[in-house]
Amino acid sequence: MNADFVALRERLAEISDLHRALGVLGWDQKVTMPPGGAPARAEAMATLGRLAHERFVDDELGRLLERLRPYEESLPYDSDEASIIRVTRRDWEKARKVPTELRAEMIRAGVLGNQVWVEARANNDFASFLPVLERNLELKRRYVECFEWDDSPYTPLLDDYEPFMTTTEVAEVFDAIRPVLTELVREAPAVDASFLQGSFPVERQQAFAERVLETVGFEPGSWRLDTTVHPFCTSFSNRDIRLTTRYDERHLDSLWSTMHEAGHGLYAHGIAQGLERTPLATAPSLGLNESQSRTWENLVGRSQPFWTHWYEPLQATFPEQLGDVSLERFVAAINRAEPGLIRVEADETTYSLHIILRFELERKLIEGALAPKDVPEAWNAGMRELLGVEVPDDTHGVLQDIHWSYGGIGYFPTYALGNVISLQIWAAVKRALPDVEEQMAAGELGELSTWLRENLYALGRKLTPKETIERITGAPRIDPEPYLAYLRDKLAALPAGA
Repeated sequence: MNADFVALRERLAEISDLHRALGVLGWDQKVTMPPGGAPARAEAMATLGRLAHERFVDDELGRLLERLRPYEESLPYDSDEASIIRVTRRDWEKARKVPTELRAEMIRAGVLGNQVWVEARANNDFASFLPVLERNLELKRRYVECFEWDDSPYTPLLDDYEPFMTTTEVAEVFDAIRPVLTELVREAPAVDASFLQGSFPVERQQAFAERVLETVGFEPGSWRLDTTVHPFCTSFSNRDIRLTTRYDERHLDSLWSTMHEAGHGLYAHGIAQGLERTPLATAPSLGLNESQSRTWENLVGRSQPFWTHWYEPLQATFPEQLGDVSLERFVAAINRAEPGLIRVEADETTYSLHIILRFELERKLIEGALAPKDVPEAWNAGMRELLGVEVPDDTHGVLQDIHWSYGGIGYFPTYALGNVISLQIWAAVKRALPDVEEQMAAGELGELSTWLRENLYALGRKLTPKETIERITGAPRIDPEPYLAYLRDKLAALPAGA
């Protein structure tokens, strides 16, 4: 093998190890760290982030990449070696534009801000969170100044999560889906879901969720499930997957939250071993990653075939609440369109409207059209306009999401993009596995999981997001129509007054 490529892999492996150590500290911060540990944790994570950044933007790595150009050109475009060189070069050129201290300060501010957010959310206290939002926006504006853009200063932030996509392109997708979603929500039939509210003991929710997770495609010993304030998934290798969720005894939303994070986890679990400890050991974009969390949460986890198998075990777990509720009533209830306050508890139809609101607010904040102090008022007005709901307090409004606390501005659009992409990929799944619904009804998810792993997850970042979508679906772009058609069909099939 080419000696320079061997040297590149060795350098990338060391940098990957630093990022994984950083990830372990981040996971621990959100899952087990006592609140008082935040200042020290912020310094430790800033140090690791600075070291990883310094090693990655090193001149010698750039010289290695330059010497490897002839070798790259001699290889097939989608080979592991050529892809590692090509993707690393783009990442290196982008990272070189960001001062190391700015990178470290963004990490430090994110750790400190997260702890402030936890307390502000619990206390319905936006005023205590406002300095965090202002500081993160200041840092993000400094970050944006490191780059050039054509349409909006929001685009460099978006590119961190959805590479090669512009703010204008996202707005075009959202402009296409927004009027249809608002109409669907307005005309959706009322469905009785009162039985989904009650007393659902947490320990039984957890036992049932873990029982389901054992069937979705994880190898034994490769994952764990913990609780946290805001559910997330992270991984430190394709055999070390950390899922988190949150339980509420008053309802069963944790089931779909857990399936959502499992989708992220399966993506990480399916990355090809040959890409480990390189920049390719992740999804091409968060939109594609979210497409799989939404696939497992909704296209599988809310489907009639899935519950044909799993509903009797769920009834047996909660006989007092669900024993007299038919499968048909249950499936109708979990697929209803009903505007609510909380994004992570939103149904499929309203979910993307929550995202459109956040995208519009973030864009205005970065472009200077909205002051941070005015965000709660703008949030509440947007919820009224998009979903027709009144926000009672900031805990159920602007403080509900973790993202702004750690500076994750640009992340939100990928959720709705993931919704759209999930239906494009699902059409490819159904062509390849025409009996996939019969398999789900029999409780068999292995073939579905294997197909997605072999055809999507294993690729990692070898291809761009658009190249990946085209390889899987045959479509050269993100197409909202399958997603909108799916929602129209689903809502049309709901029994009125069920």
